[in-house]
Amino acid sequence: MCLLVVLGNSYRAFAQQPPQGGGAAESQVRPPLLFREEWKQPPYTGQLNDQNRRVTQDAVTNPSLELKLYGPDAQDLTVYVHEGRHDLWTGLVTSPIAATLRDKNSYIDLTGLARLQWIVRTQGLHVLHPVVKLADGTLLAGSHTDATEGEYIEREISFANQHWFKLDPQKVVTTVEVKNPDLSKVDEIGFVDLMPGGGHGVAGWSNVSVVQLFAKRSPREGASR
Repeated sequence: MCLLVVLGNSYRAFAQQPPQGGGAAESQVRPPLLFREEWKQPPYTGQLNDQNRRVTQDAVTNPSLELKLYGPDAQDLTVYVHEGRHDLWTGLVTSPIAATLRDKNSYIDLTGLARLQWIVRTQGLHVLHPVVKLADGTLLAGSHTDATEGEYIEREISFANQHWFKLDPQKVVTTVEVKNPDLSKVDEIGFVDLMPGGGHGVAGWSNVSVVQLFAKRSPREGASR
């Protein structure tokens, strides 16, 4: 099986390779694509300025996903187009920010060989961390970091070997480390930028473009099928 991922204006195929090594690892296979999100420009009237570029639920292309935002200035997260793709841009956000996606019909099982792939760009010392919201409502930031120094690069994230820290949903700051969180029922998944944006031009900010999640479903009670 091959995974087809957008990067720049071209496509690259990624073959799924079986895990290396012996024993139980040989029987594991990567889970299938659970969802893909490409973003879009929300509807607007008048000139397409920064205010009209503010992200809303209408920026989400996948009808099964809900967008959730965290941070005092989260409303200033915007949608821009770069390299022919829409992405979320943090440049105008004057506080730390987290943005997540929630599958309406199921929890996400991030155990085993689950992987997140995204195309990201960071500038001016900004760093992106993965974020999960557990079934009990706890918001966690992972120790994985992506920093690309101004280039759009596709990155892949695994979840088994990270350190996880509680993330305050109002202030979007990290607190205590959480040992061995239950990642078998994750309510939301996304990213956090712990630095405020620096505005347009040569400044600090981050972009998150196409997102793909390879993971198993874990049913929600009462969810529509």
